[in-house]
This record gives sequence, C-alpha cells and structure tokens, in this order.
Amino acid sequence: MASSYSFDVVSDFDHQELVNAIDQTRREIVSRYDLKSTSTEVELDKELVTINTNSDMTLTAVVDVMQSKAIKRGLSLKIFDYGEIESASGNRVVQKIKLKKGIEQDQAKKLSKTIRDAFPKSQASIQGDALRVTSKSKDELQEIIQLVKSEDFPLALQFTNYR
Repeated sequence: MASSYSFDVVSDFDHQELVNAIDQTRREIVSRYDLKSTSTEVELDKELVTINTNSDMTLTAVVDVMQSKAIKRGLSLKIFDYGEIESASGNRVVQKIKLKKGIEQDQAKKLSKTIRDAFPKSQASIQGDALRVTSKSKDELQEIIQLVKSEDFPLALQFTNYR
C-alpha cells in the first residue's frame, strides 16, 4: 500500500509581529518632523487597523511607514485590505484597513483548479479557510509549492503541516 503525503495552504500572519510593526509606526510618527504635529492616531483591533490623521498627504506618509515596518517584520503587504478614505470631523481623514486572514471560498476554488490543472494526480480539497493538497510523491508536492509561489494570488499564502 503506497502512502500519500500532504500539506496545507493557509493565509495567515503573525499577529504579534503586526502589533510590533504598529508600535514602531506610532513611535516613528511621534519622532518624525513632518508627522510630529499632525496628532495622528494608529489603532489596531483584532481584524482592523484604523488611521486617523489631518490630511491625505499625511495619511499616505503614515501608510508608507506602516508598510515599511510590516515588511521589515516579515509580514506580507497582501494582508492589508485598504478601505475608502473617509472625512472626519475637524478637517481630518480616517482610513480603515481590514486584515485578511484565511482563504475565501472563491480563492480556494481558483487555487485548487490551478493545482489540479498542472498536477492531475494530486488532490486539493478545501477545508474551511485552508486548502489541503495530497499526493503520492513528495517531489510533486515540492513542485506544487513552487507553482503556487510563482502564481500571483492576492493573498499571503503559507504552507504548513507538510507530511
């Protein structure tokens, strides 16, 4: 009886690294000359980052700082889903940035189809917000990982539970 090997494709991020990146962003806002007097607030909730500042230009600078801090901490920029820029009281602007976690059903179907088209002997099954890929060959699984990495999916994908 031949054994089969598998791994899971997930879309997740290290929440503690995001907390650290947001803290570094706040510290840089307080110390940077062009952002110091803007009374900018960056708040992190479980699934949302809220930036409240005094102008669109300042908002762009704060988002740039946040992105650079996230990259330095090994976070993918694909976890950020930028919402509309809203006007707030007192000539201020607010932007809510959702944090993407998990693979949505339609994305999982596209990913599964991509794998099945390239590797017909392997199986890809959707399990909640993850995708389990199974094959009889470890080499084929390695090739599947390379294929998924080479495709540009709008998600930050990781490969876990490699067995």
